[in-house]
Amino acid sequence: MIEGIRINAHGAYLTESGIFVEADDHSLIEQKFGLGNEDKYRINTMSYQILLAHNRSNDPNLMKLEVDSLVSPDNVYTSLIQTARASGIDEFKLPFVMTNCHNSLCSIGGTINEDDHNYGFSCAKRYGGIYVPTYQSVIHQYMREQMAFSGAMIMGSDSHTRYGALGTMGIGEGGGELVKQLVGQPYEVPNPKVIAVVLTGKLSHGVGPHDVSIALIGALFPSGFAKNKILEFIGPGVSSLSIDMRLGIDAMTTECSALSSIWISDEKTKEFYCNHNRLSCYNALAPKFPAYYDGIVEVDLNKIKPMIAMPFHPSNCYTIEEFRANAGDIINQVEEIAHKTMPNFSLSAQFYNDELHFTHATVAGCVGGLFENICEVNNILSMDEAVLPVGSSLHVYPASQSIYMNLLREGVTESLASKGVILMQASCGPCFGVQDIPANNMMVMRHITRNFLNREGARPEKSQSASVCLMDARSIAATLVNDGCLIGADQLDYEEESYTYSFDDSSYKKCVYNGYGKPDRSVTIVKGPNITDWPEFGPLPDHLLLKISGKYEGSVTTDELVPSGEASSYRSNPNKLALFTLINRDPEYIVKSKEILKFSSAYKVGEGTNVDKAFDECCKEVIRVIGCTSESLEVGSVILADKIGDGSAREQAASSQRVLGGRADIAIEFANKRFRSNLINWGLLPIEVSSMLSLSVGDIILLKDIRKTIISGDENLNAYHISFSGKMMERLALKLVALSEREREILLAGCLINEQKAIR
Repeated sequence: MIEGIRINAHGAYLTESGIFVEADDHSLIEQKFGLGNEDKYRINTMSYQILLAHNRSNDPNLMKLEVDSLVSPDNVYTSLIQTARASGIDEFKLPFVMTNCHNSLCSIGGTINEDDHNYGFSCAKRYGGIYVPTYQSVIHQYMREQMAFSGAMIMGSDSHTRYGALGTMGIGEGGGELVKQLVGQPYEVPNPKVIAVVLTGKLSHGVGPHDVSIALIGALFPSGFAKNKILEFIGPGVSSLSIDMRLGIDAMTTECSALSSIWISDEKTKEFYCNHNRLSCYNALAPKFPAYYDGIVEVDLNKIKPMIAMPFHPSNCYTIEEFRANAGDIINQVEEIAHKTMPNFSLSAQFYNDELHFTHATVAGCVGGLFENICEVNNILSMDEAVLPVGSSLHVYPASQSIYMNLLREGVTESLASKGVILMQASCGPCFGVQDIPANNMMVMRHITRNFLNREGARPEKSQSASVCLMDARSIAATLVNDGCLIGADQLDYEEESYTYSFDDSSYKKCVYNGYGKPDRSVTIVKGPNITDWPEFGPLPDHLLLKISGKYEGSVTTDELVPSGEASSYRSNPNKLALFTLINRDPEYIVKSKEILKFSSAYKVGEGTNVDKAFDECCKEVIRVIGCTSESLEVGSVILADKIGDGSAREQAASSQRVLGGRADIAIEFANKRFRSNLINWGLLPIEVSSMLSLSVGDIILLKDIRKTIISGDENLNAYHISFSGKMMERLALKLVALSEREREILLAGCLINEQKAIR
């Protein structure tokens, strides 16, 4: 239970008087709105006003959306464009922004960053894209400052694609979904439900946007209440928040598992567009009446307190006051979770005298590096006798060059630098786990988006253990001036001096390349030696014989499926990147998957016996029993998990499995739509089970007549547990739920690339 947040899971109608009428009050509902008219009035929400304006579908249950622009950072756009090129693209069909803000690895391990950047720049010129050079801006701040407009839709290949505070619906998806838009095809999504987030009151002194975000995630994520839904922020409390605060909260709705978010607009929204010389992009956005919502989240801003999200998820949160009262027990819980993959993990060096101490902190990215957050850090450090502890460090990354220049004009950079703060350039590196990496057995404070297991500095295969806690910039600064001892900013009596923000786009005008609508086919693509094409994948066979290469309890995040950090240096080389798949969670997965892949490759050319005699005999017996040919039975690998896919939109979490011969993921729950879409776009079957199968790694599953099943649209698979003698031991209750016609076509083709080749 999070103080200040109340959840009502019942639907309700918002009336013109601002009063909600709950849908379970049947007599009143029938009198006012009529029973069963939820769909009729859901279209009055801000969300559906935008969705319907972009919808091109005749199917009442499935939207086919055409977005206004796309964006992708440099850790993803190379593979995304490679997919588009393999699909036969000749021109970007809508504005596509490529930002260079994630890759700060220099030349460690794999692709040199500038190779990717040169590749992106040449593709922007050849196909008509928009190229934002390194350190100009983090991905989402550029889109806020330059591309968002009221009523728009933007899709990004980064999960925190959120511009709702500006009246733009942002959706984070895998690269395959962006490729569809680039070649002129729609984005498919089942009609989403909409949750009203009703804000009241005003934040207290020392409480910032990340405190609201962490509290909201703690209230919504564990139950899945917001999963694949749109959060719509309304209520009188919205006007009490600055645009910077709204932007910071908005981006973090991703961590609630929401599909997207949108905010009611006001004079502050209009002022943002005016200040960014784009007043014509502003239109007032508000619900029409009556508007139906599928649930309500009430947030009393007066009651939100400084928060801390402990490793290893933003939802693992406490008020700082609560944490201090129970620090020992909470730290023990964190260590217990860590010990599942990091047996030497310990926070004892930082927890002594019943207090948690910090020496390193970072404020960065699309949620931390905003103008007001940085100014508030300066206000706290400007208190009398406030100093950073000797040996400590605070790194601040302004989210764009415009913010940096504004801090210079206001004297904030000089003030911070004089206090020992290090001002960095615009970068997502700390959020992405490639900058400011903690030392072994160290936990650091950060105002960034995530603190997942193994994301920041932890490399279990190299005996490296590290972690991150999330806090608002205000409490981070307060903790440092409190001699590094954890404390909330509400406990300090500091002056909240205000500063003037004035947007300056002179740097963008000089450096950003905008080639949209001007493709130049004479341009040669610049392709570094470690930028490789996707391997070829075959279509879905008549039958699949799958060997289990991994089985996992709890949640498997995308950061475990394809790690950040060093692994990302191979982002442009699918075969090398795949060799990091699940390496921190289960190093044996790669070994077992490669063994299955080796057998599968040999089996295709009739040499399976030489690789795995027992498995070869099993295949022969299965072929005999079901009466098929060896050509119509494909061997692959599969993983089993309770829950899979929470986290990043990076499609490599799926494609790396496919490169290693994976053909399916079986789970009780897929964490969100974007991961499920990534699986489908790379030809992996997203199979659901009601409870975990009582099978083990190495066991074999037959998906008989899988091709016919998908063609027919039947959700129930003809699946069996197979013994190594080839005997069908038991029928398995496996399902492929709610596949659209387009998704079935992609799976049948074997992947999105194959499907695109067939239709272009």
